[in-house]
Amino acid sequence: MPTDPALLTADLIRCASVTPEDAGALAVIEERLSEAGFACTRVERGGISNLFARWGDKGHPKSFGFNGHTDVVPVGDAAAWTHPPFAAELVEGVLFGRGATDMKSGVAAFVAAAVDFVTETPPDGAVILAITGDEEGDAVDGTIALLDHMSGADERMSVCLVGEPTCPERMGEMIKIGRRGSMSAWIRVVGKQGHSAYPHRALNPLPALVRLLDRLSSHTLDEGTEHFDASTLAVVTVDTGNPATNVIPAEARATLNIRFNDLHSGASLTEWLERETGSIEAEFGVSVEMTVKVSGEAFLTPPGPLSDLVTAAVEAETGIEPELSTTGGTSDARFIKDHCPVVEFGLVGRTMHQVDECVPVEQIHQLKAIYIRVLRDYFA
Repeated sequence: MPTDPALLTADLIRCASVTPEDAGALAVIEERLSEAGFACTRVERGGISNLFARWGDKGHPKSFGFNGHTDVVPVGDAAAWTHPPFAAELVEGVLFGRGATDMKSGVAAFVAAAVDFVTETPPDGAVILAITGDEEGDAVDGTIALLDHMSGADERMSVCLVGEPTCPERMGEMIKIGRRGSMSAWIRVVGKQGHSAYPHRALNPLPALVRLLDRLSSHTLDEGTEHFDASTLAVVTVDTGNPATNVIPAEARATLNIRFNDLHSGASLTEWLERETGSIEAEFGVSVEMTVKVSGEAFLTPPGPLSDLVTAAVEAETGIEPELSTTGGTSDARFIKDHCPVVEFGLVGRTMHQVDECVPVEQIHQLKAIYIRVLRDYFA
């Protein structure tokens, strides 16, 4: 009997796997994969549970991989939900619950596709599933841990498809072939506190910080590339913690986030920020401290065999030719790109991370059909 991806999605939703909790979600998947002959290995690191599963011979030169996550973001105000976030209620063909879109349905679809494919038409090759419980969190003990495990065990994917939601409005309209890089910078400008009536006795850090932020946010990083939009810098918070109107504060802080294309790297942008902060120090006589965190580098899987394979399957099942895109935030594809060629395709993501997150059951079945077609075409 074919594996029902919607029922599997419902089983996963009922697991309250808010990062970093697993809540039994991986056990649900592991049971189904083991029954189908997959060799399953739990990869535990940093209190995070992950699952590596392989059908077929280890080290086979032709291996297709899927990647996804079972952890979800918090529900927020549970009272604001029309349907309980972990009840997996089905209403008029729509399945409700946290993770319904992002991305328990995607995991259920590729698990169901993999199980049915290897059962009905065992391929000459390997099918690998790398499923993490740490994508919505810090993501340091999730897919990275799985890739470290694979490296140590001589396991390898030839190509990988990440099942994240990729379609803005209609099923089938977009495949991700890359992602922008992301980095944040925390800036602290230190001056000297004093009375606002005697500013010459103080060193106000605010004019220096404001001038710095203006220079950074006014700077054009680039005009975009063939596959990427222009890079952006956003100032996301400015604070002094000063409740008084007659006191010049000793310090001021700001945080900014940069989303950058493949014209830049985290290192090159950090060097630019350091030059600008150094210039402000010299100009205003203040001290500037900066901490930078690069969450992921920009990457691109150039259009070619993998994107062609997924495009053909999507078009065959939906009648829509998908756009090849690099828009959106980061995903675990940023780690996999160093291991093998990777693209992303999944559901419509309109309700992800929202109250009453939901997915039409029809779309889950459609996604499974696309994934099965991808597998059949890859191993044909």
